Amino acid sequence: MGIQRIVKMTFKEEHCMDFENYFESIKDKVAGQPGCSGVKLLKDVAENGVYFTYSYWQSQSDLNAYRNTSLFGAVWPKVKKWFADKPEAWSTQVVTTSNSEN
Repeated sequence: MGIQRIVKMTFKEEHCMDFENYFESIKDKVAGQPGCSGVKLLKDVAENGVYFTYSYWQSQSDLNAYRNTSLFGAVWPKVKKWFADKPEAWSTQVVTTSNSEN
């Protein structure tokens, strides 16, 4: 069973578009990492500057391997300087789902 990685990031308002544009430029590289089957960027509808990345991994070891790549080593320091608050992250597994999931 795979895992879903959810990372909540809060950005300074002046860097929201910087982050959205940067994510657009790297999303396919992240999704192309061994063991990754996709990544989404979600934006909070009620709170400005709050974003979530939602990525799908075959295993925790695949996620850990990605965190040791040069890609992650370039991405994280770049976006970290735009943060307004400390990021939060969770590795989750699906317990149950419905047929109408989008």
